[in-house]
Amino acid sequence: MGNISAIQLNSGPNIKVNLFDVSSLIEKIADTDSKMVVLPENFALMPENDSDYIKHAETLGDGQIQNFISELASRYKLWIVAGSIPIKSSDGKRVSASTITYNDKGEQISVYNKIHLFDVTLPKSKESYNESKYFVPGEKIEIINTPLGRAGIACCYDLRFPELFRLQQKEKIEIIILPASFTEQTGQVHWEVLIKARAIENLCFVVSSCQGGYHINGKKTYGHSMIVSPWGKTLDIIEKGKGFITSEIDLSRLKSLRENFPALEHMKLIGKE
Repeated sequence: MGNISAIQLNSGPNIKVNLFDVSSLIEKIADTDSKMVVLPENFALMPENDSDYIKHAETLGDGQIQNFISELASRYKLWIVAGSIPIKSSDGKRVSASTITYNDKGEQISVYNKIHLFDVTLPKSKESYNESKYFVPGEKIEIINTPLGRAGIACCYDLRFPELFRLQQKEKIEIIILPASFTEQTGQVHWEVLIKARAIENLCFVVSSCQGGYHINGKKTYGHSMIVSPWGKTLDIIEKGKGFITSEIDLSRLKSLRENFPALEHMKLIGKE
């Protein structure tokens, strides 16, 4: 049992400014009882041109962004889920959108590369996304043991693919951690529905950390960072602007819920092996 916090940002193209915002909010979180902090997708870099992800990509294990977050985790004795950071890949022309987890000693313990890439033109809108032009898709799920429970890591567009979370649930996860940068248009109609669906169907806590606001690239993100209970109740939410939310992860109540409402034990997958 313990508390977890999720930060909401409105990041831009200046990495130093973005990291300053992260540092300021984590300093405030350090004065609470939280043991873990989740950062949004693209927390350190929301560029004007997507090609800048390539320009600012880091080698895994070293770089301005990674070193900064590692130092914060160590300084404030917090676990930090930093999602996402552009990391160089073997592809050469594209990078990985990597969510990296650091323990309270500042040690890197996990890397999740975003699997589902957002290649979409929004209906009735000029907003168009082509993540696969700049990013290499990940190929495996990532499960981590944390001080608050067993967690599955996902990122933004992954939320729309329940199969990913079923694979995680086979590994007995208790928490879903989701950095995101959901669009304003889709978020208004889909965000809360999808977050609560993933919580309810997997009987898991869901902790989402989001971008929220207008960005220099002309796009608008939805915000609404949320922490949701396994029963689908909103435990805390920040709709707009920069800030953070905090809630308790109570595994004893989760255990009781799963015993009294054993839906996960009743699951039957139909089809060929």
